[in-house]
Amino acid sequence: MHATDLFFLLVGLTVLAFYMGRGKASQIAQGLGGIRNLHSLPSYYGHYTALYCGFPALLLLCAWSIFEGPVIIGMVMDSLPSDLRPSGSVEYKLLANKISNISLGILPTINQPDALITAAETLQRYSQLSRWSMTALVSSIALLGLMWARSMIVAELRARQRVETAVRYALFACACVAIFTTLGIVLSVLFESLQFFKSVPVADFIFGLEWSPQMAIRADQVGSSGSFGAVPLFVGTLLVSVVAMFVAVPIGLMSAIYLAEYAHKSVRAYAKPALEILAGIPTVVYGFFAALTVAPFLRNVGESYGLSVSSESALAAGLVMGVMIIPFISSLADDVITAVPQAMRDGSLAMGATHSETVRRVVIPAALPGIVAGIMLAISRAIGETMIVVMASGLAANMTFNPLDSVTTVTVQIVTLLTGDQEFDSAKTLAAFALGLMLFLITLILNIIALQVVKRFREQYE
Repeated sequence: MHATDLFFLLVGLTVLAFYMGRGKASQIAQGLGGIRNLHSLPSYYGHYTALYCGFPALLLLCAWSIFEGPVIIGMVMDSLPSDLRPSGSVEYKLLANKISNISLGILPTINQPDALITAAETLQRYSQLSRWSMTALVSSIALLGLMWARSMIVAELRARQRVETAVRYALFACACVAIFTTLGIVLSVLFESLQFFKSVPVADFIFGLEWSPQMAIRADQVGSSGSFGAVPLFVGTLLVSVVAMFVAVPIGLMSAIYLAEYAHKSVRAYAKPALEILAGIPTVVYGFFAALTVAPFLRNVGESYGLSVSSESALAAGLVMGVMIIPFISSLADDVITAVPQAMRDGSLAMGATHSETVRRVVIPAALPGIVAGIMLAISRAIGETMIVVMASGLAANMTFNPLDSVTTVTVQIVTLLTGDQEFDSAKTLAAFALGLMLFLITLILNIIALQVVKRFREQYE
């Protein structure tokens, strides 16, 4: 039985265990005169039985699925003759894939060495034996857990405490996974960035004014020194993000205030979902719209006024990006404004303030921390956007503050550097990790600033 089928079988056994545990608890309660004589509700006894039935078997299934392939491949490779055993890791993986493809019938057995055909048959035999063993062990553990947990159900069993303790440990494990995943991402980016900074000084990277990483490919090439000054990328990212924020913040905030405070319920019921549709449009569609509609329109308007507007400009990318970000600000701001207690509005109106004064002096200050959080989320979304900038703003790393010129951003260059076959020991490829580290630090600084701003306004309001 395959792992997927076994998982669904395990789910069925777990559901059965829940009903069996709850049923036994109900029978015990009837014999004692009611569920008040039980320590916990019958549903907790059901969860207790389901937990012992499903959790150990699920752990075994996950561990078996993870280690099954490497262990079987290692056993098969050890069975090969010494003259066919690969010496390097690359040759090892290639030969293992070839044996696997022969066993699956992807590669024909004609003209293949007898040793490889024998290894493929061995792989099939080991895989089948592993599946049957996994099915037997997982099913046995699940059934044993079900029977043992059901036999432990008595009126004095503290099922609720045990179930809640298990849930608490599960939540703690999930939190640890999230934390360690973040730590792993940061450490991997930091390690590769340190490798890059061994070749390029940190000062040259942070304060350099020229970005031309394609020059540094091999040491024997002409002009192989390379230029890794990231300032044009930071300027381009800042320029596009500022244009996007000038569009998204006023429109998103004002639309949220209107929908939360002034719009009729019937208008809100249709306007809010229609506004949030913008968040579901793929970014590549925004990129097409920016490249084929907005950019030519801006160029024609600029020519009519005698301005030189690039065919790919930061203004076009920023305007479309701002439209894309509007739902992020509008939805979050609407939620926090709606969450302001109605008693605060009523108290302000009772003191003689108008509706507009109440919104401006009571509701907005109370909702300001949430509004700032929404704006910071939108800024992070703008900084991390790639597709719109690629299609509407270009790839040229120009050092300019003119939104009518073509610029590029940090994320665009990361994608460009990691596209295609790359060598991860060259400064050209490692520069992408350095840019990612700088992007992470910038986002972290923005979040710290946002927390300080929120804390300050909250203290003033309270």
